[in-house]
Amino acid sequence: MITLAIQKKGRLAEDTRSLLKECGIKIQNGGGEKLISEAKNFPLKLLCLRDDDIPATVAAGVADIGIVGENTLLEKGMPYKLVEKLNFAHCCLSLALPKSVDFNGLETFHGMRIATSYPKILQKFLQEKGISASIHEISGSVEAAPGIGLADAIFDIVSTGSTLTGNGLKEVYRVLKSQAVLVRYADLPVEKLTLIQQLQFRIQAVRQGQQNKYILLNTPNEKISEITGLLPGMKSPTIMPLAMEGWSSLHSVIPEEAFWEKIEALKATGAQGILVIPIEKMIV
Repeated sequence: MITLAIQKKGRLAEDTRSLLKECGIKIQNGGGEKLISEAKNFPLKLLCLRDDDIPATVAAGVADIGIVGENTLLEKGMPYKLVEKLNFAHCCLSLALPKSVDFNGLETFHGMRIATSYPKILQKFLQEKGISASIHEISGSVEAAPGIGLADAIFDIVSTGSTLTGNGLKEVYRVLKSQAVLVRYADLPVEKLTLIQQLQFRIQAVRQGQQNKYILLNTPNEKISEITGLLPGMKSPTIMPLAMEGWSSLHSVIPEEAFWEKIEALKATGAQGILVIPIEKMIV
């Protein structure tokens, strides 16, 4: 059995539980917010913690693996092995100023007091850029610091920017992009590494499905070669003749990021009856 440490509550916790469900892993009693839960159909134990505690728990081998934001890992500086980037819980660590303050490059922060919950990441960045500023570590409500006179600027997580706007701040420089990652303890026995590989296989199948669309279309036979060039699929498109003479049905896969561009190109070639279907899992 392997032990997975995840965030107890919050957006990252919700996305992680959704991923486990998509991987076909059923947690007893739904997991809830219990400290420890077990899966019904996979040799996995769930350990629900504060996100700040996950890196240390994995580094100490108390949990074999953990799902946590890259920003938290970098701030804690604990040893780990990266297993998989998960492509959710995206955010940025950014510098922000009051809207009334002009931003004239990073030199603007010289001599400022900067409030943050990520002092190690900020200190490293300021040193690399040659910026002399004082850092005030705050555990929460960082965005309120300039408004109460505690700081001149902040360094904090930015997702939509709405929290900054609500506190009269503006994002002026993105320092770090972050997402959820799956990490593991550095020294695990072979049997646990095998289980982690099985879990990783499921995660990759789910992610591939999310990142692609299955497409079906009808095309004149004389256009097959042109359309095939647009839709190579995993190896090559599947082509089947229609009852209507001179026409075929073509099936393929389109990456989500190129979806609309490909659809427009297909229509321009004369493709008709285009159907687009979500992919639940995709194994390549």
